[in-house]
Amino acid sequence: MADKKDIMIPPQGMWRGLILRTKLILRLLGDKRVSPWVKLIPIGALVYVVSPIDLIMGIPGVDALDDAAILGLGSYLFIEMCPPDVVKEHVKKLTSNMDVADGQDDVVDAETKDITEKK
Repeated sequence: MADKKDIMIPPQGMWRGLILRTKLILRLLGDKRVSPWVKLIPIGALVYVVSPIDLIMGIPGVDALDDAAILGLGSYLFIEMCPPDVVKEHVKKLTSNMDVADGQDDVVDAETKDITEKK
């Protein structure tokens, strides 16, 4: 089995991480190696968000916190309950082109020299 450190999503900005996590969840939902019972977790979280039932009601601004908490907890539990090897495979495919796109490792350390033309 894969080690949990091997399947971590690499750190990046908030939006990029959210998009990566969403893509990972969608890929895992489409994978036949993931149990149908486990696939009910993110579906149930989405049903809760769109349903009129809220755990915290009547406090403006705070009632959206339970929706965010359920989405976060649902996505975390879903990824944790999926087979680690399958998650690792999908994370590797999703992040395989991130190193090339960042371009942070393309630093060339060199000296420069001005060339003047002699006539």
